[in-house]
Amino acid sequence: MRLRPTLDFLLYDWLKADRLSERARFADHSRETFDAVLDTCERIAREKYAPFNRLVDTEEPRFDGEKVVLPQATHEAHRAYVESGMVSAAQDYDEGGMQLPYTIEAAANGFFAVASVSIGSSLLTKGNANLLMVHGTEMQKQVFARNEFGGRFTGTMCLSEPQAGSSLSDITTRAVPDGDGFESDPLGPRYRLKGNKMWISAGENELAENIVHLVLAKIPGPDGKLIPGTRGISLFIVPKRLVGTDGQLTGERNDVALAGLNHKLGWRGTTNTLLNFGEGRYPVRADQGGGLDGRGAGAIGYLVGKPHEGLRCMFHMMNEARIGIGMAATALGLAGYYASLEYAMNRPQGRPVGAAGKDPSQPQVRIIEHADVKRMLLAQKSYGEGALALMLYCARLVDEQHTGTPEAVDEARLLLEVLTPIAKSWPSEFCLEANSLAIQVHGGYGYTRDFPVEQYWRDNRLNMIHEGTHGIQAADLLGRKVVMEGGKGLQLVAGRINRTIEAAMQRPDLAEHANALARALQHVGAATKAAWATGEPAAALANAVPYMQAFGHVVIAWIWLDVALTVPAGTRTPAEVGRLHAARYFFHYELPKIGAWLRVVETRDPTCATMPEEAF
Repeated sequence: MRLRPTLDFLLYDWLKADRLSERARFADHSRETFDAVLDTCERIAREKYAPFNRLVDTEEPRFDGEKVVLPQATHEAHRAYVESGMVSAAQDYDEGGMQLPYTIEAAANGFFAVASVSIGSSLLTKGNANLLMVHGTEMQKQVFARNEFGGRFTGTMCLSEPQAGSSLSDITTRAVPDGDGFESDPLGPRYRLKGNKMWISAGENELAENIVHLVLAKIPGPDGKLIPGTRGISLFIVPKRLVGTDGQLTGERNDVALAGLNHKLGWRGTTNTLLNFGEGRYPVRADQGGGLDGRGAGAIGYLVGKPHEGLRCMFHMMNEARIGIGMAATALGLAGYYASLEYAMNRPQGRPVGAAGKDPSQPQVRIIEHADVKRMLLAQKSYGEGALALMLYCARLVDEQHTGTPEAVDEARLLLEVLTPIAKSWPSEFCLEANSLAIQVHGGYGYTRDFPVEQYWRDNRLNMIHEGTHGIQAADLLGRKVVMEGGKGLQLVAGRINRTIEAAMQRPDLAEHANALARALQHVGAATKAAWATGEPAAALANAVPYMQAFGHVVIAWIWLDVALTVPAGTRTPAEVGRLHAARYFFHYELPKIGAWLRVVETRDPTCATMPEEAF
């Protein structure tokens, strides 16, 4: 894979990830152990994932009346991933993990996403288990989280509902105490749940013994009514099959039923479901008089954390998933870039233009020799490799948050608060654009299934929706993150950018870029203040998406400039020349776009907000 040299450069030359082994938690590691992980994951991705990317796209999951059927290749890929130890890679040795830095884990997982993102590599299972390790009881960790890390169970997150979508305050799934003594169940306070959940990835499969659903539901108030808004939301563990305190299956099926499979544009290799909780299709423990109707209806769930604090707990998993989606979008952008680069280097078409025009008697040239094709390839490279650097930078902040000094921990927390909406959304938009350009490079062949780039585009188009739309992320960025704690997070990001600008000013070959970035950063700061000048959230947030697009471009420009500082002056290798050209492309062709985006932000342009409904 072309990915490896780029990863090695970003990890070791730029981020100095090998120095993480100087920290107590990672003391047993070295570059050799990190490379061994990367080698293993690259091999598994090449052998078990990449050859079957088209297969899982064409042989979608199907329900045979009893179970969901997936291609055998998916089972084998999942088994290889579990056996590699990557599900629990970042966990303590005592938990069976490797105590691997998240920076290395994120980089290693990039191989699987480039090879076949929709086969999956247990993103939700890891996030589910990590949440329980933070918010679960000791018994919940032992019975559920550790069996997920060990590969016996898989995990999901069940948030959305058919009628609510992203508006979690409007969910109607109910959870009521399951009879007398419900609070004393060793697996956690036991409730009965009833409701429907939509868009549940991996919500039904036979990849493991059990599926652990983390479900948001509302506990009714004393009057029996659901509490409005997000205040009433609680979080529950709802296993597909019930388990005992020893973690073994009891033989009882929980009241969780597959209502249907969603057939999406992309990610077709991943089962996506509508699940019914507590409809009575699988009555459970009816002999005990349990259930919402006394006859076993209602899915059994165990409370995680405290009542009405479910959203706070779930955000632990959601934020992790947002970075994971950003990495998936990045990997798909890179996959398309690699495919279109190979095509352009081998496809003969057209002739160069000379003073007398084109000479038809001359042989054709490969399309990579045309300037406009180079433009499309450079755009893809600047988007994909820039996004990859940002994702690894964020992963490095996660390690800082877990192992740094108290001051560094707090800085990493605030930097991640500001950067996470960008890390999720920027690759989802611009690496999708990279996939579109990859199709264009292929010409008419790009639209056929004989080449992989149309699938990469379809797979990537979902990432603008996954884990919160652009609008949601943008409102989070402009409405919360840049103003929280008196704007401290924004100031920290600006400080890091200015540090890079100051270093780049000392390099004659980078000074022009440094000056351009300084002006862009100043523009973002001014637009942020102007957006909030009236203190009216509706006016400030009406153009939140253009704000996020501009802010994201400034962040990627910063990342490229910082990467360029790692390239030494003087004689350069082709790879180094490529990085400098990609940085130059971003500064010359992309960064100037922020003016139009920020203009509507700083003027609080009301065009969109005031458009009458009937005028559409």
